[in-house]
Amino acid sequence: MNIKTTVKYRRSRLNEAISGYLFYLPFGVVYLAFLVYPIFRGLLLSFYKWNVLETPIFIGWGNYRVMASDSTFWLSLKNTLYFTGVSTPLLIVIGLAMAVALNVKFRGQQFFRALFFSTYVLSISVVATIWLWLYQPQFGLINYYLTRIFHIAPPSWLADTHLAMNSIIIVTIWWTAGFNIVLFLAGLQEIPQSLYEAARIDGAGGWQSFWYITLPSLRYTILLVVVLQVIASFQIFGQVYIMTQGGPYGRTRVLVQYIYENAFNYFKMGYAAAMAFVLFLIMAFFSSLQFRLFAPTKLGKKGK
Repeated sequence: MNIKTTVKYRRSRLNEAISGYLFYLPFGVVYLAFLVYPIFRGLLLSFYKWNVLETPIFIGWGNYRVMASDSTFWLSLKNTLYFTGVSTPLLIVIGLAMAVALNVKFRGQQFFRALFFSTYVLSISVVATIWLWLYQPQFGLINYYLTRIFHIAPPSWLADTHLAMNSIIIVTIWWTAGFNIVLFLAGLQEIPQSLYEAARIDGAGGWQSFWYITLPSLRYTILLVVVLQVIASFQIFGQVYIMTQGGPYGRTRVLVQYIYENAFNYFKMGYAAAMAFVLFLIMAFFSSLQFRLFAPTKLGKKGK
């Protein structure tokens, strides 16, 4: 390759690189302005005492020291972890089970797919209002059937300290399972049918095909669903705020709600920023942990 050809090739590669960066520039600006900058700005704010109206006062690790001894913070974190630990596996298992059922050809298949996804398009205010009426102790539909058909004493779904958070988990499953169903359906339709036909020829049953073909083939889809679900569960706010306001006795107060209260009710912006950054670190830790757990096994060396 002569010098002229080399220069022309390098210019071509440079033009391609510049074009690529120019196409990326609008997204990069938005990404830096609305995601990266707020994260660093929030981290910086967490070292200050600020009530919006006065000049911020630098207090170093003061907000974090207060957080370490704040019983309400730890209770909110505990409630958030409980919600995430219970709702996430249920949403994954239910979503996968429903997707497998809806992936089988039957009459009305498209109708039921749309039906199960339809709840996800509702806003949280609509969902919370519907379930507030369903859970209503005296006139709610759930307690009506419990008393009239099963002759069970109607529980106070949202006022009982043992039932309130589990009741919100039920609402969340009803509301968001449709999204996971769609993701799993997309993954299931990418699996070649020839694998199942070969398994049937070898005498494999339905459970064996599911365990040795379906689950391994859905590895990346499961990883995606788990990561998205954990992040969404850690950020739970709307259901709790509308249905229980954190009660009874703080048993449903979650971390995002406590951050919101400190920021907009008590104007403790620095303290709220410190808690928000801690929540960010927790979500980042669990996300990286999931990537490690679901990471594909390393393939052998190239050529083997």
